[in-house]
Amino acid sequence: MFKFIPNKLALIVLLSACTIILISMGLRQTFGLFFKAFEEGLGCTRTEFGLAIGIQMLFWGIFAPLFGYLADKLGGSKAVFLGFIIFGLGIYMLYAGPNTGIFFQISLGVLIGIALGATAIGVPVSEVGKHFPNETRTLATGYVTAAASVGYFLSPLFTQYSLGVSGWEQTLKYFMYFIAFGLIASLFLLPSKKLIDSSKADREQSFTAAIQEAFSHRGYVLLVLGFFVCGFQITLVGTHVPGYMQDRGMGGWSATIILALIGLFNIFGTLGMGYLGTKYRKKNLLSILYFLRAVSICVFIFSPPSLLNSIIFGITFGLLWLSTVPPTNGIVAQIFGTKYLSTLFGIVFLCHQIGAFLGAYLGGYFFDLYGSYDYAWYIAIALSIFATLVHYPIDETPLVRKTEEEKAL
Repeated sequence: MFKFIPNKLALIVLLSACTIILISMGLRQTFGLFFKAFEEGLGCTRTEFGLAIGIQMLFWGIFAPLFGYLADKLGGSKAVFLGFIIFGLGIYMLYAGPNTGIFFQISLGVLIGIALGATAIGVPVSEVGKHFPNETRTLATGYVTAAASVGYFLSPLFTQYSLGVSGWEQTLKYFMYFIAFGLIASLFLLPSKKLIDSSKADREQSFTAAIQEAFSHRGYVLLVLGFFVCGFQITLVGTHVPGYMQDRGMGGWSATIILALIGLFNIFGTLGMGYLGTKYRKKNLLSILYFLRAVSICVFIFSPPSLLNSIIFGITFGLLWLSTVPPTNGIVAQIFGTKYLSTLFGIVFLCHQIGAFLGAYLGGYFFDLYGSYDYAWYIAIALSIFATLVHYPIDETPLVRKTEEEKAL
């Protein structure tokens, strides 16, 4: 089962990254369940809550390439350790410090967003990618994103139960124990001893040259645009499905069922996509995935609300949830190599988070303006069609670089 792991160091890093992302993404997935508690306890509106999550997504995206650069230069362990320190500060301020108005936006939005830039997706996935060759990289990163799915499945169940029994403040205090465990796990996110599948020219490439090369490549630009759609959709769902289900007359546990099923079936989706990425063109897999997202959303919003409809949506959208990550990260590594993988994927992820900001904010804005989330869902469907089309022209062929001596000949 694990024969694709090249050495013990790669195994240690894989396990470390799985633990890190399980904790970070698991906690992040639960914030939508707090909307009612924040409304009653802090007096925040849906727009203010959506804005805080939107700011969180935006700062997550802004700091993903910055922490990626730190990881490429100093090691992923340092970047993730710092991220969990900031994560803990944000959670602490949310339950113990000033937690209304601008302070609510700073704690839930800015600080936790910065922390996610280091602890969620970008750095852990890319650091694992540096330890595996192109033939098995999507499979390895599939395991990491599957670990996030385990967090997605378990965290909403724990949080919904804890909110009912202990209240929102005590629930956030429990989160601090998970963050402490994440700090320990980050110490084992060790660097690769050598660059995989790299030439002398790859090793000599400067940071500035890598950025210029990426943005002059049409496929990279299209990949950046495509990942915007992923951010909009999953953040709209993760943030506003609890409110959407309540407004459709379904109880609080219906949203919890959806979020938990998304987490559970994302395990199969990411592992499956990781395997398929070793067999088929990654760009084609992404196009198919985004088309199926459009179908899933259409069935969900145009069908009568029911427990069965909730289950179907949780399963289908779960299979497609983080399945975008292995092929997207894999395309970046395949084209440009792994030396600056954390940085380049971090930039792709920045566009993802710009989409996430709009998904979180516009969902709350449309609800407060029109009393409905419908317009946000329509945008999500249209964006799926856009992403379906934009991935096909991507050229996945690895770049062949020349050394300065070769250029001079």
